[in-house]
Amino acid sequence: LPAFRDSKLFIKDLHFDEVPVRIYCPTAPSARKRRGVLFIHGGCGMFGSIRSFERICRYLARKSDSVVVSVGYRLSPEYTYPDQTLDCLTATLHFLRTADTHGVDPNRIIVCGDSAGGTFATSICQELVNRQDIPKIRAQVLIYPFLQTLNFDLPSYQKNAFTAFLTRERLVHFILKYLKKDCSMLPALLAGSHVPESMNLKYKKWIHPDLIPGAFKVGYKPPSPSSFLTQVHEETKELFEIRFSPLLAEDAIVCCLPDTCIITCEHDVLRDDGLLYKKRLEDNNVKVTWYYLEKSFHG
Repeated sequence: LPAFRDSKLFIKDLHFDEVPVRIYCPTAPSARKRRGVLFIHGGCGMFGSIRSFERICRYLARKSDSVVVSVGYRLSPEYTYPDQTLDCLTATLHFLRTADTHGVDPNRIIVCGDSAGGTFATSICQELVNRQDIPKIRAQVLIYPFLQTLNFDLPSYQKNAFTAFLTRERLVHFILKYLKKDCSMLPALLAGSHVPESMNLKYKKWIHPDLIPGAFKVGYKPPSPSSFLTQVHEETKELFEIRFSPLLAEDAIVCCLPDTCIITCEHDVLRDDGLLYKKRLEDNNVKVTWYYLEKSFHG
């Protein structure tokens, strides 16, 4: 939707260091500086826009009485990875530094994102944990985030392999298209042939079906072992970067993250990404609020 007049909001388009943003500010007077919400839309890094998330951002601003900043990051394939994350990071830094000029308390800013936007939000919070020159992000809100590419056979991937909108195969297809890779590698990624055994062993403490609560594993069947394909691994190394798979971040980073809200859906291949990250955060004494939406699906 285009921006249009809202009696309860003042809406304006700006650029934060050349990154387009749309700001939604409540018109009612406030006794103190408001909270700030930096919203990063989903869409696999290839779809979505400020305009397509207009209604959601207006709702967030009105209901939370917060200043919402919606980020219009550049999309793939016209702009290659990691331009999307870098745009979101640039906008976040600008907002943290200039919060006062927008009537926002710089110590009460959260970063929020859905799906791939949740990936970008997670990555930003991890990248900024040790920065001393800017205010700390108060919290992160992750709505069914995409967080890892090691295992596409977790219980939620099996259970929801053919669920409407985001099937297991379509997700991996989107990943390859986003990175501008040959989509003929899709079967190899689905089988896990892109991951060397040494990497599986290293990260099984964080990404493994045994870490998923039993209530979410009904009907799960361990997959058959797959052969490692060196060429596929070499051509998809971006998948193992922390920026792309935030679940691979070390505990030294995770333990410093802000308070977190994670939202997961019952009928969603990405459900277990959220569950695994919830466990990691809790194991590192980060305060987590978790909402599980039954009978809901991705998008």
